[in-house]
Amino acid sequence: MSLQEEIKRLTAPDIRARKGKEPIVCLTSYHAHTARILDQHCDVILVGDSLGMVMHGLETTVPVTLDMMILQGRAVMRGSRRALVVVDMPFGSYEASKEQAFASAVRVMKETQCGAIKIEGGRRMAETIAFLVERGVPVMAHVGLTPQSINTIGSFRAQGREPADWGPIEADAKAVTEAGAFSVVIEAVAEPLARRMTETIAIPTIGIGASPACDGQVLVLEDMLGLSPRVPRFVKRYADLGPSIGAAVKAYADEVRRREFPGSANVYPMKAKSG
Repeated sequence: MSLQEEIKRLTAPDIRARKGKEPIVCLTSYHAHTARILDQHCDVILVGDSLGMVMHGLETTVPVTLDMMILQGRAVMRGSRRALVVVDMPFGSYEASKEQAFASAVRVMKETQCGAIKIEGGRRMAETIAFLVERGVPVMAHVGLTPQSINTIGSFRAQGREPADWGPIEADAKAVTEAGAFSVVIEAVAEPLARRMTETIAIPTIGIGASPACDGQVLVLEDMLGLSPRVPRFVKRYADLGPSIGAAVKAYADEVRRREFPGSANVYPMKAKSG
């Protein structure tokens, strides 16, 4: 049996079955080489629309296009073999109608061969989620803070700080569960609310700034590696690679300027002419 046959990629039902069991490990990736590294340790690799800020220097995720998501989704699929790859649906690619959402999702899944898509929104997207799931599209939902709505919410502020604010967020989580989502990202939600939702809905909750009470966790890779200039306060940095990369680049630049760079040696000398 070949190694390719021995490795079975995780599916949406596999992740759904992890509810209340071993915590689900998830990170973002946008490249084949980082996906290859993450694949050894992650259950889910999210091709997040955060690539707009991480890769392109945008201020928000709003300008990200479907073509951008598909391009990076292809790269991540080429670099991974085991993890479930979930591709974000960018702003404007699914909100107009459930038919628009299906057309966009089909394009993403056909062109990237990913295992699922993710869309933001709770009750307002429940009908769309049900429409997609009924037609064979696995959906990861996203409630709490929804970054694509930044122009209406005004800032990336935490949600559900007061018990009086819990009702709508809980209703969102319940709606996407009943619609058929296989899991739900809960972003920037106070721990008591995140714990309550995790205990009351039947699908895994994957927290980002929502405490360890969730069934799993996701972070933006560049945030946790110290490569992003600005990160949310809840992010734990597991490395600080920015200064290390800067030091390496400076050392290279210094050697080139001193004409000491080994790679600049003439490793392909001209052959002497005979006779």
